[in-house]
Amino acid sequence: MKLNGTMLNTHTHNEYTTDEIGDEHILTSIETPLRQDAFDLTDKEKIQIIQTHFAEIMKTLGLDLTDDSLKGTPQRVAKMYVEEIFSGLNPANFPDIKLFDNKYQYNEMLVEKDITFYSNCEHHFVPIIGKAHVSYISSGKVIGLSKINRIVQHFAKRPQVQERLTVQILNSLKEILKTEDVAVVIDAVHLCVSSRGIKDDSSKTVTAQYSGKFLEESTKSEFLKYISYH
Repeated sequence: MKLNGTMLNTHTHNEYTTDEIGDEHILTSIETPLRQDAFDLTDKEKIQIIQTHFAEIMKTLGLDLTDDSLKGTPQRVAKMYVEEIFSGLNPANFPDIKLFDNKYQYNEMLVEKDITFYSNCEHHFVPIIGKAHVSYISSGKVIGLSKINRIVQHFAKRPQVQERLTVQILNSLKEILKTEDVAVVIDAVHLCVSSRGIKDDSSKTVTAQYSGKFLEESTKSEFLKYISYH
């Protein structure tokens, strides 16, 4: 198809190659794609399997695993994957959230901004580094401020797509707080863009998701003013 003399790519989703899915940043689902047997193995078993496979990757690259600096790398990477940077895949690791009555009767928006997070692009397994800005209006219940940060971190600690991360945080807060009035904005740098491919190290990606009163222009504008996007 041509538009003003320029050839446009008109692939349907099923026609995309695996390279195009990564480079074109295609989102396939709101839920993180997991197999039904995702948690049949223990963390210890997963670490052992990943360690073995990562050692093979390093050997294939030509690295000498007898070197003191490298011989512990497969185990370190495996533990990092399971216990740290991808620990958010397991729902058992979701933070313990306690609800409290809104005894102050504070009925305006609460904004927690500049929440730093580190995630990983699911297309290339390289870092996404960003800040999340979250707001909600209480319907009668509140949570501790640090719990908002922990919810962001939980969903960030998965192979991710930024759009999905934004929606997952919003949906989780709506369910926990029993309110429709939630807003999430994420501003992030993707190393799959800055360190490979186009190698643009100055661009950022911004995503936003609003529900309830935040769909009203006045409420949305107030939130964006607080986080300096307006």
